Amino acid sequence: MKLIIAYIQPHKLDDVKKALTEAKVSKMSVTNSLGCGEQMGYEESYRGIRFEVNLLKKVRLEIAVNEDYLQHAVDAIIAGARTGEIGDGKIFILDLADCIRIRTGAHGVKAIG
Repeated sequence: MKLIIAYIQPHKLDDVKKALTEAKVSKMSVTNSLGCGEQMGYEESYRGIRFEVNLLKKVRLEIAVNEDYLQHAVDAIIAGARTGEIGDGKIFILDLADCIRIRTGAHGVKAIG
């Protein structure tokens, strides 16, 4: 079992969800996030005062998958999120020690679905 954490551009969320659905991956958590990476932000002006915006809006996806779906899910995220420009995002893959479905008490692979 793996936990995929992906940070993507907010406007690419629908494309990523569509690509994941086509890859038969439909269970995910989505949260709004702020962060900076290679983009390093930008400068803005408000009432004549210039300031730097270095925390940019991103969307964080968390997806728990069985090994069989890992590569399909990663490929779908890349296909949906890639623009070829700086700031497309990152994908992190972590080992998932266990998963428990609260309703049934199922553990591991059975709990992920």
